Amino acid sequence: MRGKLRDWLPSEEKLRANPGLRWMGPLLRRPWLWQLNRRGVAAGAAIGVFFGLFVPLLQIAAAAGVAVLLRANLPVAAAATLVSNPLTYVPIWVAAYRTGTAILGEPLDEQTAQMRAEALAGRLEDDAARADPVGWTQRVTDVGKPLVIGLSVFAVVGAAVTWVAVHVLWILSVRLRRGRRQRPTPRPP
Repeated sequence: MRGKLRDWLPSEEKLRANPGLRWMGPLLRRPWLWQLNRRGVAAGAAIGVFFGLFVPLLQIAAAAGVAVLLRANLPVAAAATLVSNPLTYVPIWVAAYRTGTAILGEPLDEQTAQMRAEALAGRLEDDAARADPVGWTQRVTDVGKPLVIGLSVFAVVGAAVTWVAVHVLWILSVRLRRGRRQRPTPRPP
């Protein structure tokens, strides 16, 4: 399992060269940020999913900062932020807007939700190109409470489910591997 993870995750050099992570400098030299163990990988995945769903921009930098604070696996946290990307922004935001309106008990207009999400995605990409985080936070708050509440719910639930799923899959993988090793080999007749 560790070999597959190492192949899939970004390398230490790539992450250190990332402009959004250069500010961390010597913190990136901590060995526990790069170790592949169940606790670190689960925490890193949960952190990455949380910031991937909740923060539209600077996801990797935010996830990396929290990964350092919580001693989680940094490459996993960075890779897990890709749960949201320019292709998935609109569907996630429409679903989050629907969820937020349901929680708030407000009436939902499907066409308005779709238009707002598409417009917001386009504006955020423009703000990202200009590196204007104040602009995108203002745009997100302009859409209103339903989106922010929906994204909050998605981020918390997504992080919790991810954390549990990684732990369960890791334990199952270890048990299967141990089971294969402990099987007696048949003797030739």
